[in-house]
Amino acid sequence: MSPIPNGDSVKVIEPKSKGEKSKKQHSQVVIIGSGPAGHTAAIYLARANLEPVLYEGMLANGFAPGGQLTTTTEVENFPGFPDGVTGTEMMDKFRAQSERFGTKIITETIARVDLTQRPFKYWTEGEEEEADFMTADTIIIATGASAKRLFLPGEETYWQSGISACAVCDGAVPIFRNKPLAVIGGGDSAAEEATYLTKYGSHVYVLVRREELRASKIMAKRLVAHPKVTVLWNTVATECKGDGDLLQSLAIKNVKTGEESELEVNGLFYAIGHEPATQLVKSQLELDADGYIKTVPGTAQTSIKGVFAAGDVQDKKYRQAITSAGSGCMAALEAERLISEEEADDDSIAAEDVHVPAEHYMGADKA
Repeated sequence: MSPIPNGDSVKVIEPKSKGEKSKKQHSQVVIIGSGPAGHTAAIYLARANLEPVLYEGMLANGFAPGGQLTTTTEVENFPGFPDGVTGTEMMDKFRAQSERFGTKIITETIARVDLTQRPFKYWTEGEEEEADFMTADTIIIATGASAKRLFLPGEETYWQSGISACAVCDGAVPIFRNKPLAVIGGGDSAAEEATYLTKYGSHVYVLVRREELRASKIMAKRLVAHPKVTVLWNTVATECKGDGDLLQSLAIKNVKTGEESELEVNGLFYAIGHEPATQLVKSQLELDADGYIKTVPGTAQTSIKGVFAAGDVQDKKYRQAITSAGSGCMAALEAERLISEEEADDDSIAAEDVHVPAEHYMGADKA
């Protein structure tokens, strides 16, 4: 799956070359991130004998190694798991497969990178100010994104037990089927998710803080006209309530009148946006208006040659495990091709030692 073009075309800058290689640790490829994108990239690169190093982070971006999926109780839409699988179990399998082919996985967080010269320099958390650094010929950024949350009273208790930030991921699970559901948000994402949830829920309530939707006219019209949708204008949720195991209702408030009431719902879906984890590179890579890494359309190439982006950190449209994995594959193949091309041009490397990329990158499979 090609990444979604993030706005205008990206101007790719060639960084300075012939920088100092680290005596501490130098790698041909370093992957930052441990979700489906990062591990898929690692699997491809390890099978290509490029000995990738993957930094899975220590609660990086607020998540355990494995990323957002580790907070998902049941994944039913990833091919190969006909009976479903928990997010944690699936990411454990991704990790095991990466290790099986020789990926070096390090449970530390990359806190600083210098992308001005190749090989690129990087430092782990706690060592950002040290003179000693590590280097990589190429870097794949797969740090993901996190859904914005309101952190209402009771939210933590019922997170993934009635509360979710992804209708497509979780809407079909049994606890939501034929039950009243709520969506918080007023943009296109909220309209899309609420409409999607009508397939499964008995009714969908959309809580909108204002008197109008921010969604496009066509989306707003479709939402308001849907027989299984009720839009609650000028309304906010103030508390999530349940029996200690599952969500059963929301305390809501009309911000205009001050009236408070209780809305009986068995599911709450946030659709108030995502925050891409780009703090590490925001001053060095080109980002779009929403903070996502911009890539050359149809590739994983960022605005700096040798740096690739995969997964939710560059995809604000689909945000699915399967599309993240696909873009991780793309990033790996592109990094492999770049390394091969540069080795072929390096007179100090014997012809028989030049890395030869997989056939599909030579175009032989398209003949």
